[in-house]
Amino acid sequence: MALTIPAFRYTSESFAALEHDRLWPRVWQFACSLDHVAQPGDFHELRVGPLSVLLIRGADGVLRAFQNACRHRGSALCEGTGEGLAEIRCPFHRWTYDLDGRLREVPSRKEFGVLDSETSGTALVPVRVDTWGPLVFVNLDLDAEPLADFLNEVVDDSGWARLDEFHCTAAASVPARCNWKTLIDGFSETYHVQGIHREMLPMCDDVNGPQRVWHRHGKLRQSYGLPSPRLRNTPDDQRVWEAFVEVMGVRVGNEAQAEAGPAPVVPPGGTIRGAIAQIVRRRGIDAGHDWFQDLGDGQLLDMSQYNLFPNLTVLVFADMLQIVRARPGSTPDDAYMDAFSFSRVAPAAGVGRSKPIDVELSPDEELPIGLILNQDFANFARSQRGLHQPGFTELRVSATEECRIVNLHRNLEEYLGITPTEVRTLRQEFGS
Repeated sequence: MALTIPAFRYTSESFAALEHDRLWPRVWQFACSLDHVAQPGDFHELRVGPLSVLLIRGADGVLRAFQNACRHRGSALCEGTGEGLAEIRCPFHRWTYDLDGRLREVPSRKEFGVLDSETSGTALVPVRVDTWGPLVFVNLDLDAEPLADFLNEVVDDSGWARLDEFHCTAAASVPARCNWKTLIDGFSETYHVQGIHREMLPMCDDVNGPQRVWHRHGKLRQSYGLPSPRLRNTPDDQRVWEAFVEVMGVRVGNEAQAEAGPAPVVPPGGTIRGAIAQIVRRRGIDAGHDWFQDLGDGQLLDMSQYNLFPNLTVLVFADMLQIVRARPGSTPDDAYMDAFSFSRVAPAAGVGRSKPIDVELSPDEELPIGLILNQDFANFARSQRGLHQPGFTELRVSATEECRIVNLHRNLEEYLGITPTEVRTLRQEFGS
């Protein structure tokens, strides 16, 4: 069954304003990794449209978050990500705060009369902060449900993967010429694999992956190491191996763009999928993850993709964790794609968390984010242009294959206070 979604939700300035008013200040959203704010004095800024949240690790080891605005005249206090802060000093007039947000120093203080550093009028405005595995989430709504309740089923469903063992190694941000929903929709279905990721077809089942939809979030499990049912001619083991290496060779010890070489030997009665899984298993055990020996081929090879409302895709593998986040930009036709890469570190290795590499990339240059993400990124602007055509008033999506996109809009309607029965009214209000 096909469902329709009004196109103006992706193009209208008024609809974007409604999101900025009712969604982003009220929803839990991924801010950064624990590695960004692991040590006292580490800080990280999250920008979502006009909103700015400052996360900082205090001298007492406590992670806190604040609205990034000086209580004097609102200047942003910190930008980007960094370390070594002993205080928070406004660069405009040098009002200074302790790392717990209390006002410490005001130049020419007598000119302001009595300023009580303990009151809510002078301390930095707090933001809720909590963690799931190595991920840090924030919510500007102090009365919001706990993060554990917001994530709900996702926490238990992903428990087997021991997410706490993952350390963030790199984070890249790149401006995208599309709406944030256009961007995250591209990571909410596999229907497009046949179109823009044809390199995946010899090594990925893009048809039979089971999907689940919970209240807020959704999940896909996608099998790797076997060919797509879409292919008329079944590829041989060598072709499956070559495609696997091309798409995700790092998982079997191959560098990007390296020659695949001969396929691994398949034992009698075995499959190329099982042989690839055994390579991943052995690499994990050699890295100190003895529990990999208890994982089946599916757990070792397959991807669990969690779509967390509103703007996050979490790609969980036994040996890898990748995250893609969509953030709104300055107009409905602008967004940011943030890609986070993680490596699993065995607890016995005794490796502490440290600042990952953070880079901002230009959309006009070749992006060092891998074959598949580059293909996704190249499609965003094209998709957004089509949404503006006067004859295109509705997206027509599959209620089953694209159920995670449908769920995004169901939740949007809930947060924005609109319902499907009000679509006609909204169309008149915001235009198509």
